[in-house]
Amino acid sequence: MALPPSLRTSITPLELELVASEQLVEIVPLVSMERTAFISGAYGPLRPPTKCKVPLWMASNLKLKKKCHIVPPAWLNVDFLQERLLRETTDPSFSEMPFRFAEVAKILLDVASDDLQNPERIRTLLKDIREARQAKSREGLSKLDHNELMLPNLCAMEINEIRPFFVRGMNVLTQLTREGTQADAMDMS
Repeated sequence: MALPPSLRTSITPLELELVASEQLVEIVPLVSMERTAFISGAYGPLRPPTKCKVPLWMASNLKLKKKCHIVPPAWLNVDFLQERLLRETTDPSFSEMPFRFAEVAKILLDVASDDLQNPERIRTLLKDIREARQAKSREGLSKLDHNELMLPNLCAMEINEIRPFFVRGMNVLTQLTREGTQADAMDMS
């Protein structure tokens, strides 16, 4: 979602992708490599064709060098996403998705689309799910209450997108509520 500079108080989508790249994914290595230590931990050893878990950033790097195949997460397939899209369009609440699904899906579609079955259909379904969830977010914000906002099952990207609007809206609502309370107190005296 493109925002004017005055509303850019949140983390950028690229920064969210960087955070998401720490998530572990399964790979099928095409080369052997001993256990390697990084700041975030030690990974390996890599022995083809044995699957192993590594951070998404490492899997992406190995994939770009044609040294592995990335095993897509269980949720990144057409059947699961079609079922979630159906829930998003029929149920008023948000369906449960992995917290960083948007970021992980984008990275995998950019780097490892050849490891996914029907990547174009997956891309389309993710876009449709995103649009349905954004509509629900907007509807939830229109029902903003100065006490709380209940939008369970939002993902990181969605929280990040509504944060500037939510903060401003809550500030205005709090100010209006405070002014209304002060006016009521003055009427009683």
